[in-house]
Amino acid sequence: MCRHVAHLGPPAPLHDLLFGASHSLSHQSEHPEHMDSGNDNPDGWGVGWYTHGVAEPERYRTTTPIWEDATFANRATGIETGAFLAAARLASPGAAIDATGNAPFRSGPWLFSLNGIVHGFHDEIGRVLRRAVSAARRGDIEGDTDSEVLFAMTLDRLDAGVAPADALESVVRDVLDVASGRLNLLLTDGHLVAATRAGRSLFVCGSTVASEPLDDDPRWQEVADGGIVLVPAAGSDAVVRVAAR
Repeated sequence: MCRHVAHLGPPAPLHDLLFGASHSLSHQSEHPEHMDSGNDNPDGWGVGWYTHGVAEPERYRTTTPIWEDATFANRATGIETGAFLAAARLASPGAAIDATGNAPFRSGPWLFSLNGIVHGFHDEIGRVLRRAVSAARRGDIEGDTDSEVLFAMTLDRLDAGVAPADALESVVRDVLDVASGRLNLLLTDGHLVAATRAGRSLFVCGSTVASEPLDDDPRWQEVADGGIVLVPAAGSDAVVRVAAR
C-alpha cells in the first residue's frame, strides 16, 4: 500500500532520482518487494520538489501510474533539485481515485505523505480525527483521505512549535490511541526529513528515506518498526530512534 521516498542532497536531475535507479520509485511502485497489501500502486502518484532560493515547493500530482507517466518522466530530465518527496498510491478502500487524494500534500514549505491506513477512517474514526484538528487547518483539507487529516494534525503540532520528528511521533501515538492502523508518515520542508515506521517497510541510506531500497547500495538499512527517522540536513546521515510508545 503506497511507496514513498524523500531525499536531501546535491542538486541532480529529478528524472535520475525518480526513474533512474535500478529499483527507483517508478520501478518499485510496479514491482514492489516489501508490500504486504496489493501487488502494485496503480492509483496515481505525486512529487514535490524544492528550487534553490524558493521556500515553497513545486508539486505535480496525477492519477496516472508513475510507470506509465512518460510525459512527466521526460519533463523531469530538465528539473534539478536537491530536495524532494514523492509517493505512488494504492488507494485505501472507500477512498476516491482523484489527484487531490495523492501525496505529497503541501502547506507552505511542508510536504507530507502517508504509507499506510487508519482503519475505520471512513466511518466514525474519521470524524473523531477531524474533530482533533484546529478549525484553520481543517478548513484547508481538500479531499477524503486519512492522509490529509494526519497532515493537518501534524501541521497543528508544527504550528505549536513541536519539532518535526516529535510532531510525527505525537500524531502516530494519538491516532493509535483511538484506532488501529499502519502509519508510516513522511515529512520534509526541503531542509530536513522526518519519518515514522509504524507497520510498513522503511529504509534509510545516507540522507534518503524510502519504502524500499532504491538500488543495491550496501549502505541501505531497514528501520525497525516503531522507529522515528530524522535527516537533519542535506549530506547528513539519517538518525533513527525508537518511539517512546
